[in-house]
Amino acid sequence: MAIVTGGSGLLGKEFCSGLADFGANVIIADINEEESSKVVQKINHVAGENKAHYLYLDINSEESVNEFTKELLKKYDSIDILVNNAYPRNSRYGTIFENVEFDSFQENINSHMGGYFLISQKISKVMMKQKSGVIVNLGSIYGVLGPNFSIYGNTDMTMPVEYSMIKGGIINFTRYLSTYLAPYNIRVNSISPGGIFDNQPQEFVERYCEKIPLGRMADPSDMVGTLLFLVSDASKYITGQNIMVDGGLSVW
Repeated sequence: MAIVTGGSGLLGKEFCSGLADFGANVIIADINEEESSKVVQKINHVAGENKAHYLYLDINSEESVNEFTKELLKKYDSIDILVNNAYPRNSRYGTIFENVEFDSFQENINSHMGGYFLISQKISKVMMKQKSGVIVNLGSIYGVLGPNFSIYGNTDMTMPVEYSMIKGGIINFTRYLSTYLAPYNIRVNSISPGGIFDNQPQEFVERYCEKIPLGRMADPSDMVGTLLFLVSDASKYITGQNIMVDGGLSVW
């Protein structure tokens, strides 16, 4: 059984579909019931009834995480896969560096990094008892590289300072968990996507693609193969690694 936090989002629904096609029973763990229900319906139409299920989860609430875990264990004997994909942020997220308010900064850091910590802690306790499991965290190229602000041009876009700090922390959290959980036969890796096309302004898309050896932004589906590799026995001797899926951006 595989859990995907933020399973109704841009990447999450692709991950859920890919895991279901791969044969996994998928739990779409999200705060958005309406969107998650659409994903469940679509997956079950293609992959077969009862392949995907929705279960409410707020990764920022310890009560919610505890209830979520308890409900899972009523229905399943084991938790095999956790994909930390949720992307919590407040309404002030995306402000340019000099205008970021400290309380907003703290809220975004705590909700994103803290949420990953909380769900990982609770689910890893189950995996430790099983002595098996795989955790995959979503990092980013901007958890490894410094942003090139020239690609934003005259758009209203920027790379939020919180994002770079959060994703860098998540990548090192991956390394921490990989060594801590290794004695329990639990592998932990991260995927760091490059820019994913999501109807951004044309100026940004053109400037970004000029920096990419493969000449295009990523499609959400481009991330699925790496996830399936990391959760399968094809990667059974890989842990603590951060895989860049960025069209070659990090090579230049």
